[in-house]
Amino acid sequence: MSGKKLTKREFLKLGFAGSAGVMALSGGFPLKAFAANVPGPSAPGKFSREAMFYTPTARGMKCLICPNECQIKPEEYGDCRTRYNHDGKLYTIAYGNPCAVHVDPVEKKPLYHFLPESTAFSIATAGCNLACLNCQNWEISQASPLDTRNMDLMPESVVEQAQQYGCRSIAYTYSDPVAFYEYTYDTAKIARLKGIKNILVSAGYINKEPLREWVQYVDAANIDLKSFSNETYEMLNAGTLQPVLDTLKFLKDNGVWLEITNLIVPNWTDDMEMIKKMCGWLSENGFSETPLFFSRFYPKYKLAQLPATPRETLEKAREIALKAGLSYVYIGNLPGTDAENTYCPSCKKLLIERKGYTILKNEITAGGKCPACSTKIAGVWK
Repeated sequence: MSGKKLTKREFLKLGFAGSAGVMALSGGFPLKAFAANVPGPSAPGKFSREAMFYTPTARGMKCLICPNECQIKPEEYGDCRTRYNHDGKLYTIAYGNPCAVHVDPVEKKPLYHFLPESTAFSIATAGCNLACLNCQNWEISQASPLDTRNMDLMPESVVEQAQQYGCRSIAYTYSDPVAFYEYTYDTAKIARLKGIKNILVSAGYINKEPLREWVQYVDAANIDLKSFSNETYEMLNAGTLQPVLDTLKFLKDNGVWLEITNLIVPNWTDDMEMIKKMCGWLSENGFSETPLFFSRFYPKYKLAQLPATPRETLEKAREIALKAGLSYVYIGNLPGTDAENTYCPSCKKLLIERKGYTILKNEITAGGKCPACSTKIAGVWK
């Protein structure tokens, strides 16, 4: 395949292949602007930029991107593996060097109420500011950009590729865009000028000032609310709860279309009282029309010994969410369930019928309403 340029159809076919994991397109992939053997990044160098949020301290450079606020000593890296202290400055080494590139249906993000049936040009670099025991993409999230096979794809080229393949949006995803913040930020600014939407798929573990800068160019986000217990966040994800709740509120208050995912991990996040508390908080804080996904856990990474989430657990969680007053509650990673469809919250009419990432029927009107009762259906439909 190395001597042949892919057609759009072939590229999309490759992009949709596989399951929920990412496909890292690397050595020999014959796509314009992609390089097979991009050298590892260094600071300073082609694949690095000075970090946007940091301050010098007596103990090193203090990174201010996320609540970890790592104190990084000279010639050392932060917890996310993308921040590097060199010669009195803090650099990101995750810039223009994605290790994963994909054309996805937007429903895969998942986003069910944002430009349905469109595609998102999805990118990720290695690195993450959390350390989830159950990470589905740990091969890249728990790695450094120095350790992955990367592509030469600067922000302008990302936007050009998105345009070439007819994608209405660019998704910053797979690992966590907080770890490749500057790359995301610069790409998103260019995409906005070109009329392409920007999507964050993130754990939302970020400080307020970087988030405030981000949202100027972000159109939609799916935030992974990993649990509603600070203790669980610390033990399962190496984070804390409150910054994520603050991110949810900030995104909603600043006009970013928001959808939320809660992965139910057996023995960790399947406590129904905790789920009830979470759904109550969402309802009481203005998220009643924000789509919520209860996602099925599959054994992976450091929790490979656990079983997959039982169907009954997911269905019970959904019942709790609906009783709490949430209008759009879905079950993810569970094929063949009616809970992947969208129903009118007023008259219960089936509005969007899905099978996996494929839409079989969409009856929401051009004005974003139910055709039966004219209820406004929350979302960005065109």
